[in-house]
Amino acid sequence: QVSLVESGGGLVQAGGSLRLSCVASGRIFSMTAMGWFRQAPGKEREFVAAIGWSGDNTGYADSVKGRFSISRDNAKNTVFLQMNSLKPEDTAVYYCAAKYSSSWYESRYEYDYWGQGTQVTVSS
Repeated sequence: QVSLVESGGGLVQAGGSLRLSCVASGRIFSMTAMGWFRQAPGKEREFVAAIGWSGDNTGYADSVKGRFSISRDNAKNTVFLQMNSLKPEDTAVYYCAAKYSSSWYESRYEYDYWGQGTQVTVSS
């Protein structure tokens, strides 16, 4: 079992930045691939970014490339999502997800564990 707790969400003006954190407990964190997803009201949950267990392999949705950056600190069982140049369309609940795997996946159906989510609201 893996338990995930997100933090760092909030209200920010367009063009601003936020840094989300996700702390994992339970199974060996360094052996899990981690992903960030988001869900806006009335929309499907969508892929944002993901990282392999070594931290060397990352992937991003086209909509956030160049603005968001995912990283992890295995010593602290934490994965981060640095979000810069935020836009109103980035407004959503952001979820952290984990999968016992060396590689990351873009599909939300691949992930076994989910956090409760943290709200990000970007005002125009």
